[in-house]
Amino acid sequence: MASPTPAVIDPLIAGRTVHSADRSPLTGVLGEPLADIGQAPRLLAVSALRELRERADGLPPGAEIFRRAADLFTDATLDGESPEEYARRVTLGTGLTATTVRLSAAELAAEMRDLTGIARAELPGTDFGPGHRTRWVPRGRLFAAVLASNHPTPSSSWLQALFHGYSVLVRPGSRDPFTPRRLIAALIEAGLPPHRVAFLPSAHAVGEFLLKEADRGIVYGGDRAVASWQDNETVAARGPGRAKALVDVEPDDAVLDHLAESAAFDGGTRCTNLSAVFTSRPVGEVADLLAHRLSALPVLPASDPKASLLVLERSRAEQLERQLAALRETLTDHTGRFDLHDALVRLDDGSFLPRPLVLSADRADHPALGTELPFPFVVVAPWREEDGIAPLRRSLVLNLLTSRRDLIDRAVLEPSIRKITTGTALPWTTPHGIPHDGNYTQFLLEPKGIVGDSRH
Repeated sequence: MASPTPAVIDPLIAGRTVHSADRSPLTGVLGEPLADIGQAPRLLAVSALRELRERADGLPPGAEIFRRAADLFTDATLDGESPEEYARRVTLGTGLTATTVRLSAAELAAEMRDLTGIARAELPGTDFGPGHRTRWVPRGRLFAAVLASNHPTPSSSWLQALFHGYSVLVRPGSRDPFTPRRLIAALIEAGLPPHRVAFLPSAHAVGEFLLKEADRGIVYGGDRAVASWQDNETVAARGPGRAKALVDVEPDDAVLDHLAESAAFDGGTRCTNLSAVFTSRPVGEVADLLAHRLSALPVLPASDPKASLLVLERSRAEQLERQLAALRETLTDHTGRFDLHDALVRLDDGSFLPRPLVLSADRADHPALGTELPFPFVVVAPWREEDGIAPLRRSLVLNLLTSRRDLIDRAVLEPSIRKITTGTALPWTTPHGIPHDGNYTQFLLEPKGIVGDSRH
């Protein structure tokens, strides 16, 4: 893949680019310079927050702006960046495959075009007869988004806040400043008043400050990044998903294909990708069958249209190698028998590709269960009826492959399990109106009663 021209990126506040003397280089997965990023110091973040708050009025910008911005995001040259150059930058910055980046851009655009439909599906009826109705309004004026770089689609969260009337401050992920920057450029080009948004590449501490000062916010990242926000009413914490499956049926081809896709779709980088399988069947047998399925995924550079696995630069690959060595000390490796490649394959372009890995544990409470890694990684463990739902807790998505209705009912009532799928429904399947991790629209909005003359 040809490297694009290194991008020069600076904070953007109310439509003004603010040059920062505090620069941070971004190196791509091939080891090449990808961007020179100006960091927003805390003082600049304070200034941006005050400016946006002073002009925030809570009025929604209008759905047409988002529909026009969706077209511009996918098709237009924005700030001198073509759609192709954007996609190459995200691929080289994150290691996501070119196909994943292309599909995620299309997914973001589709959501922007249908924000009205999403809101309608997530809110109850508001008309209670002449003179009696409820209106859903923003719970505040300012929204802060602290993003990660594992995938572009989480930007839909701050787009929804903007759509409902918030003014928004965005701190991008360190490896993907490109997606929010391009979305903001598309929105302003489409007619969004520039004072409704600020783009603030910055240190983690500045992101924490924004979340504390804004009226509502969302934070993405690993356990350390989200820990302090887990029980905060004004900040939605989106950490590791720890998606699990219970296989309480015979693992036939349909079940194994389903598990393999659940683990490997989008290279295993989504928070909804499967990372743990509990089974009432022989653990070693299930782990072998899944490892055999995943070993068929090809070794290809991220730019190849047929590639499905994420690639890393050397430093992250070396860190991952040490982590995998530690996991293998207490778990059984089932992949080595079927996959003849090294666990980390060095590609000709200089990047490193982690191969899918299936390990097994000898008990349902093994501490490695729940480990999330940025590639198809699954730990298989035993499950017995007396275990109940205890090992299945703390799951963004729990996939139940069982005929036991009582178990499904108990899982539905468990607060730490956020979503249930049954059979071969894929974990990220979320039609409008079905909560992904609670009702996000109702996190942003609150109902306000309007009672009086039916003419108003």
